Amino acid sequence: MKVISGLYKGKKLKGYDIEGTRPTMDRVKESLFASINSYIKDSIVLDLFAGSGSLGIEALSEGAKEVHFCDKNKKCINVINENLKDCNANYKVYNKDFRTLLKTLDIKFDIILIDPPYKTNFVPISVELIDKNNLLKENGLLVLELDNMDNLVYNKDIYKEVKNKKYGDKYIVILKKIL
Repeated sequence: MKVISGLYKGKKLKGYDIEGTRPTMDRVKESLFASINSYIKDSIVLDLFAGSGSLGIEALSEGAKEVHFCDKNKKCINVINENLKDCNANYKVYNKDFRTLLKTLDIKFDIILIDPPYKTNFVPISVELIDKNNLLKENGLLVLELDNMDNLVYNKDIYKEVKNKKYGDKYIVILKKIL
């Protein structure tokens, strides 16, 4: 697993073997970042369910101003910190449950990456907490990785679907906040 483009292109990342996580395949990550590239420069990003930090580090590599990483697994936190060790960037790492973090943050994000464990209802819970706590800027993006489209629950008065694509056993859905 490595960074696919930008400032840190080619940087090898640890953590592809952490139990309970599944890294986003390079081809999926490449397509995903091509879709959101114009939003990344100078953005503030939240990588929720960060795992190895691969998606957030890719955002830093592409020019994000700062990235906040969240995972409740201490092993993931250690790997994220190891992967960020040589990155000269603005970031913050939280070892918290996503619900706790989303209830306590006082930052508005340009992009929120949500890639939770499969077979959970964490996507709709995350989106609800993000809306309730007003954590996404107007015209900001929610980038969702899902195993099941039944988990795609959002308020269509607040978000416009920008992309919905299936890759093998997963879906990438990008929502843009319109209100």
